[in-house]
Amino acid sequence: MYKEKLDLTRIPQHIAVIMDGNGRWAKERGMKRRDGHVAGTEALKNILKPVRDLGIKYLTVYAFSTENWNRPDEEVEALMALLYEKLDVNLFMENDVRFCVIGDVSRLPQHLQAVVNHCLETTANNTKGTLTVALSYSSKWELVEATKKIARRVQDGTLQVDDINESTIDESLNTSFLPDPDLLIRTGGEYRLSNFLLWQCAYTELYFCDTYWPDFDEEELCKAIWNYQQRERRFGKTSEQVIGTTEQ
Repeated sequence: MYKEKLDLTRIPQHIAVIMDGNGRWAKERGMKRRDGHVAGTEALKNILKPVRDLGIKYLTVYAFSTENWNRPDEEVEALMALLYEKLDVNLFMENDVRFCVIGDVSRLPQHLQAVVNHCLETTANNTKGTLTVALSYSSKWELVEATKKIARRVQDGTLQVDDINESTIDESLNTSFLPDPDLLIRTGGEYRLSNFLLWQCAYTELYFCDTYWPDFDEEELCKAIWNYQQRERRFGKTSEQVIGTTEQ
């Protein structure tokens, strides 16, 4: 059991997840793709409590990208219907978890936007953790929108070009309320970031596993965290510098 191996003093504060493999999970079982997505939503529900109990403050999951709008209409409509059906505010209230969203929510169907807004408002004061769902999101879209915000500030005279720095960009992103991820997990056996949190993951530890998302459970989560804890995070420094900082 990987949970027993964990150093509970070194739990990552923020974990991001690319929840991949739902469709292939279903196909291998002779099921429809929608069945895989249904199983994927159950996996997310089941992982919330272990995340909270381990003391992970922020969990950010990639649910629907801007590129996913290019999938067949039937699949997009099924995904939107599934999100509407499964987005349950009671789950967040029971776990005392705040619900947040990043992405171009204006592209979502109106009835889904209403449910999203209800969850945002109802869970705003929850304190045990934050679940952020990336819906109609991509890093390139986010960076374009951030650039527009900064350009408007320059245009109206509230920001000088020479004053633009990393903090200016951080504050202009959808994720301005989140710390950068310590660990990014991608399930399903693929080895790419797929336009997810590219700016924020500059020094994030990356973990890829073959497990399809519907089969990702507490043991798999603890295995990923254990792997993360075996690494030395240097942030551009040398090992000697990191060790010296730790010993002080």
